[in-house]
Amino acid sequence: MTLEREAPAAVAEPDGVFRDRLREFFTARHPGRPPKEPRERLAWTKAWLATLFDCGYAGPSWPREFGGMELPFAHQVIYHEEAARARLPGPLGTGLNIAAPTIIKYGTKEQKQRWLAPMLRGDTIWAQGYSEPEAGSDLPSLRTTARAEGDEYVVNGQKVWTSHAGDADIFFSLVRTGTRESRHKGITYLVIDAHAPGVQVRPLRDLTGGYLFAEVFFDDVRVPAANRIGEENDGWRLARTSLGHERAAGALNQAAMYRRVLSELEELARERGQLADPLVRDQFVDLEIRVRIIRYNAERTIGGILTRGEAGAASSVSRLLITAFEQDIHEIAVDLLGPAGLLGKSAPQAVQRSRWLVGFLRTRASTIGAGTTEIQLNTVAEQVLGLPHDPGMPPR
Repeated sequence: MTLEREAPAAVAEPDGVFRDRLREFFTARHPGRPPKEPRERLAWTKAWLATLFDCGYAGPSWPREFGGMELPFAHQVIYHEEAARARLPGPLGTGLNIAAPTIIKYGTKEQKQRWLAPMLRGDTIWAQGYSEPEAGSDLPSLRTTARAEGDEYVVNGQKVWTSHAGDADIFFSLVRTGTRESRHKGITYLVIDAHAPGVQVRPLRDLTGGYLFAEVFFDDVRVPAANRIGEENDGWRLARTSLGHERAAGALNQAAMYRRVLSELEELARERGQLADPLVRDQFVDLEIRVRIIRYNAERTIGGILTRGEAGAASSVSRLLITAFEQDIHEIAVDLLGPAGLLGKSAPQAVQRSRWLVGFLRTRASTIGAGTTEIQLNTVAEQVLGLPHDPGMPPR
């Protein structure tokens, strides 16, 4: 693979010119409707990500040396708005928004060259291996071990609720290299080949009937020491970078997406004659206010990353705003649809192929993923409001 790609115009172009050029490209090269069959849909998404990369339109915030656009902040906002408007497929796996910022900040030159461009192009799919059966919100209690043996680590243990694990080529994982009592001081950040001997992935069916999650087992999996990011037993510091970016990186994109989703729900309510009800209108006013706040806070969060290099506590605010909003908007949608809102995709009377019911079921987990709501509230309380630190948690 080469990084010789078509280069977009200089970043100094006016906002309107950039928006027009971006919209023209997204329209001309739009991948069309996604296939229904999962394998075909995966190939379809990969082809689109490769098109973006090869034409110089991938990674709006990424450094150019790794294949990104390195756009100024205003253009990043426009990029996410136009991508949401065009209904473009998003990235595969969780690597782009979580692992990549950590590799860019802490990885060696060789690691950056080896991993970043293929990740951005969609050639490799990365999935996060953090949570375990007894280590979710209390991540420092994780038990998956990595024993140093020559120039390798031998990994044993289990991860669970691993998003996109079934499609993953690589797991970026937290493993214990210290004693169990060492908690956050004995954790190391490893990059593990998902196809290596000893790796087993078992899909987990969720409420929607899909298999977004899986449990992953490591049985004497050998990982080159060259796949360790940062120093041994220093993984907790790196994980904080990953988690902060996980909570912040998708904020602009989600703000733009939910701006469109709210407009679509409003149009549906208008078609059904429900906007004549003042109580329904009041609900939409509340959602309108909140979706605007989500966008403004996302801009603040990303601006902080550009200024300080870290998302900071504002990323927890973004996560709290978005998770509550996406649960509430789908609850309102299902209520507005009444009995029809409970019909599955195959039912002849299903509204919009049951998208609102699927969204309702899917977002039940929103206040758990990427750190529970309770964890986010603790972060805001301690780091924003200056309240006493929880003695049971690692120091910030």
